[in-house]
Amino acid sequence: MTLAYAIEPSPRQAHVIVVGNQKGGAGKSTVAMHLAVALMRMGRRTGVLDLDVRQRTLTRYIENRARHIASRGVHLPAPQILELHESRARMLDVAEREDESGFRAALRRLGETCAFIIIDSPGGDSYLARLAHACADTLVTPLNDSFIDFDLLGDVDPECSGVIRPSIYSEMVWESRKRKAAAERTPIDWVVVRNRLSASRIEAKNKQKVGDALKTLSSRIGFRLAPGLSERVIFRELFPQGLTLLDFNVAGGEGEMGMTHLAARQELRDLFVSLKLPGLEGEALKF
Repeated sequence: MTLAYAIEPSPRQAHVIVVGNQKGGAGKSTVAMHLAVALMRMGRRTGVLDLDVRQRTLTRYIENRARHIASRGVHLPAPQILELHESRARMLDVAEREDESGFRAALRRLGETCAFIIIDSPGGDSYLARLAHACADTLVTPLNDSFIDFDLLGDVDPECSGVIRPSIYSEMVWESRKRKAAAERTPIDWVVVRNRLSASRIEAKNKQKVGDALKTLSSRIGFRLAPGLSERVIFRELFPQGLTLLDFNVAGGEGEMGMTHLAARQELRDLFVSLKLPGLEGEALKF
């Protein structure tokens, strides 16, 4: 896949985390929101861009959080968010120029005040998604734990579950890496997160096969595997309030955590540490 634009090097200092893949329903917005709250709990000012300009799941998540804060009169950390609107120009080249201008302006504005910028990329292939991937310092790809979603990264031999070739998305990430390296002389750290892991023994064999295929592919196309997140209803239950698992046992948040909540929070901690974000190495977790 060829990107039809040039990446402009910018003197930004914010570390850009893109949460992206080309499939919907992988938990991108949930992961993005929890990473934003984790960074704010660590005392880092964090900005957010929601590039899914139609579904706006992350934007609604943050709006729900703002309503919770206002209605309860409580204090909870909330990220700075800038809203982008899709160009309505009918000519493709004009629409792409307008989209790129708006995206880069928002990135510069957040970079003036934020240490980290989290970009929630839409499902599917779009010009905005490709722009975001090419600007990533860290790319986090949540992946539902099945071969249906594995197809996002590579084709699998049905006879032996071996990897045949990288997917279109993997090729797009590779192209983004090359362009970013050429423009800024910096790499993209690509981290794949196995999401919605099942504890069912029935699915244990499939889980092992997916894990083996991911390890094989990671060495071929250059991503790291992060500790996964289990399937938990609590993530969906907290969305209407705009809360996260990191808002338990804190003023203005939810009440005490049960054992399953504690296990889920530990998974989030393990994921956060595995990202190896700059300026946080060795710092004690505050969530």
